[in-house]
Amino acid sequence: MTGDFGMMPVGDNDRMIGAISDRDIAIRAVAEGKGPGTTVREIMSAGIRWAYDDDTVEHAAKLMSEHQVRRLPVVDHDKRLVGIVALGDFAVDSSEIQPAAEALSKISEPSRS
Repeated sequence: MTGDFGMMPVGDNDRMIGAISDRDIAIRAVAEGKGPGTTVREIMSAGIRWAYDDDTVEHAAKLMSEHQVRRLPVVDHDKRLVGIVALGDFAVDSSEIQPAAEALSKISEPSRS
């Protein structure tokens, strides 16, 4: 598989337990001087959010906005990964542009925590 994904889900026993991104690698591995033998579990982001495959685009955009994420794993009702949706995926027709634009503006705001 090839592509510019930005994040990869991490699973254990057929269930998603987290995700890893280039940012995780840079901050939690390279910046801390960890070597190539470091496990994914040590540097992944845990507690990730997801959308169900039958959720609406508006709901997915709202989740992305609330949690300030640009990519959202999509699972079926058995919580098995079926895909990943990115903000750019929403802007495919005019009725979906507004939720994507609102999500992007919220995601781009500085974190309040």
